[in-house]
Amino acid sequence: SASTIAMAGPAVSLAYLIGGIMIYFVMRMLGEMAVSEPVSGSFSYFADKYWGKFPGFLSGWNYWFLYIIVSMAELTAVGIYMNYWLPDLPHWLSALICIMIITALNLTTVRAYGETEFILSAVKVAAICGMIILGIYLILNRPFPDNVSNLWQHGGFFPNGIWGMITSLAVVMFSFGGIELIGITAAEADDPDRTIPRAINQVIYRILIFYVGTMLVLTALWPWNMVGKEASPLVQIFDGVGISAAAHILNFVVLMAAVSVYNSAIYSNSRMLYGLAAAGEAPKFFMKLSGRKVPVTAILFSSGITLLTVVLNYVFPDEVFMYMLSIVTGAVITTWILIVLVHLKFRAAKERNGTKAKFPAPFYPFVNYLCLIFFAGVIGIMLTLPDMRQAVLVLPVWLIALWIGYKMKNK
Repeated sequence: SASTIAMAGPAVSLAYLIGGIMIYFVMRMLGEMAVSEPVSGSFSYFADKYWGKFPGFLSGWNYWFLYIIVSMAELTAVGIYMNYWLPDLPHWLSALICIMIITALNLTTVRAYGETEFILSAVKVAAICGMIILGIYLILNRPFPDNVSNLWQHGGFFPNGIWGMITSLAVVMFSFGGIELIGITAAEADDPDRTIPRAINQVIYRILIFYVGTMLVLTALWPWNMVGKEASPLVQIFDGVGISAAAHILNFVVLMAAVSVYNSAIYSNSRMLYGLAAAGEAPKFFMKLSGRKVPVTAILFSSGITLLTVVLNYVFPDEVFMYMLSIVTGAVITTWILIVLVHLKFRAAKERNGTKAKFPAPFYPFVNYLCLIFFAGVIGIMLTLPDMRQAVLVLPVWLIALWIGYKMKNK
């Protein structure tokens, strides 16, 4: 949050709102397809069925690779956070312990994954809600309008101009990475016709509270150019109400957040591999289920690949995290673009057959083209940012590699 606030100033809340609305539209497209046909592999299955074999191969393996890299980045983060309390603990050992615990949980039942994720997510949500409530308390204890004047002083609401807000979108969008996991859960939901629409419709409210609300509180409390200078914004708020253990609380929260992402990554990767195997785009042994209907081979393979993090953290303990995040950026944009394009094909096929959608995405097809223009713009912005330019330049190489892999598989 500190980096996006530095780019956009108080207007960062507007950037999160714009990005959140676009992601909500993408989720409605995915939701329409997932409710219509709740299957493992989700958008990979739809790409294969409604577009063609290569789009199905591309979307499935791109998403699997994306979450392998995310898994590795989060395992690296676990080591960094553990070092706050245990400075001598090697990063690779923290990563190994995390892999073993989370893999064991995922191998038991889908319920074990779900309940673990519920607990880990509850920690994150409680911390953000606590931050917002304490932040509002601090704001209300100041006289009006001085308590909110930071939103327009220090250069105005757009201190770096409209372009500063637009530029921040490139960073803001990756805060929403992983939201498409809702679609992958459809195959194992008890009542997808009810639960998937409910979860997706709640996305917009959660964006307003957790992203836009948090940014408004932060930029009202402090001058935008001071946020995150002394400490994390979360620590600053807890310190502001006299909670001396703020830094320890924050470290626990971000540690739980990293473990939560790894937990979800193993879940989503195993289901994506299962779906790819069912479509003939991955070896059939990935379809092997345990007695409790868990894709055991796909879980073991996905978690086994992330063991490479242990080696990388042993050899390059300081550089690994940022290298991995730069690769993730291009892959997540590719996933969202594929969902939008596949939805166009899906809806066209349903209209030809005269089939009515149970949970139709709004403003089709106008909003599909709007999302494509928006994502193309985000990629263009990334090219202007030195830290992100490399991710865009690597993207064509990655797509060509997938094409070669597809041709080799066919042979």
